[in-house]
Formats: sequence, structure tokens, C-alpha cells
Amino acid sequence: MAKHIRIEAGEGGGFKAYLALPASGGAARPAVIVLQEIFGVNPGIRAIADRFAAQGYLAAAPDLFWRAEPGLALDPEVPAERDRAFGLMRGAKIDDAIADIEATIRALRARADCDGRVGIVGYCWGGLLAFLSAARTDVTTSVGYYGGGIDQRLGEAHAIARPLMLHFGEADAYIPPASIAAIVAALADKAQPSVYTYPGADHAFARVGGAHRDEGAAALADERTAAFLARHLGPGA
Repeated sequence: MAKHIRIEAGEGGGFKAYLALPASGGAARPAVIVLQEIFGVNPGIRAIADRFAAQGYLAAAPDLFWRAEPGLALDPEVPAERDRAFGLMRGAKIDDAIADIEATIRALRARADCDGRVGIVGYCWGGLLAFLSAARTDVTTSVGYYGGGIDQRLGEAHAIARPLMLHFGEADAYIPPASIAAIVAALADKAQPSVYTYPGADHAFARVGGAHRDEGAAALADERTAAFLARHLGPGA
């Protein structure tokens, strides 16, 4: 089951989030926030939210480009739409995105069917936001897939006190090995963070239906993510 909900953003503003619900009702349960790539809450992101709902989570994908183009859902395989997405990303403000993520965390925790535990799983731009959310918010746990620009914000790593997992392809055209090495080094003194790399995998190796999807790497990363979320959000966590 899925629907759209409105998240209040303060000062009279607000935005929509795609909400996928588990098929079975029952007791309150943890939530997972799925953070978009630069292409908006498109079918691939909604499919990922649906997958987390099938695993038993409330799964919400907030529209983080709502200030510029609400309801955006672009196709990353179409060059003109890809160019449009990069333009929107360049105009987006990280602080606004983090504020919207915090609003989504609050909205989910206020729901009767949420038990208060909220995880984040982000992809590409959303992977960067997952890292920053681990540093700036009280989210329970975070996972980032191929988050570009994390190496430029490692000054915030000291603030990470919650479990964090990051996934990178070793053949990522946008995130070179030196950047990944810097991230690993910056997180080395943290007890919780785990950084995994995938040989031969390019950027967007886990994108649903993407041209650079690597089925083996995606399956392994998703398996690790599922186990990580179960450990930190599941019963007894």
C-alpha cells in the first residue's frame, strides 16, 4: 500500500512524501526515509521505498526539490532530463534539504504506526545527505550509496555518533579511489561506521533499472543494508 502525505516545513510551507506501508498492520514499527538521487522521487526511488515496506518498515521518500519543482520525477537515462537534474542539484541548498529531512523524521515519529526509530537510506545526492544527516540530526541510523561530495565535508565526521554504513563502487566515474580512501580514514576512529567498496562497480550501481546497475554489487549492498537496518532498527535494537 502506498500514498502521498504532506510534511509541514514551517513558515506555511510544506512538501509531499511518498509513503509505502507494510501489507500487515499490527504494532508500531520503525521507519526508513529513502533519500532521492538528483532525479526526484521517480519510479526507481518509489520502488526502493516499496521494497523497504515489504521488509516491514514504514518507508517515506520526501520530495527534496519541492522548492524548485515540486513532484519532480526525471528519467536518469534521458540526457535532457539528466542535464535538468544536474541544474537543479546545483541550485539546491544542503541546509534546506537537511531541514526537510528533519521535518520528515518528526512527521514519521508523530505517527501512531511508527515506534520512534527512524533510519535513512540515501542514493547519490541522497547518499551525501545520509552522511550529513548522521552528523546533523538525531536519526537512529543512516546508510549512503555512492554519495558524491562526502570527501569535501569530512569536517563534519566528528559529529557522527549513530551507526552509519556507506557503499561505493570501486570504478565510480564521479568518486575516485582517493576520495573513498579519505572517507575511510576520516571514519577510522568511529566505533560504528562501516564502509564497503565493490570491485568493478560504477556510480549508481544499485539504481533500479539503471544503465550502470551491477546486479551482483547491488544485491550484496542491499543485503548488507537490510542486515544493518535489522540490527539497528529491528526488534530489540
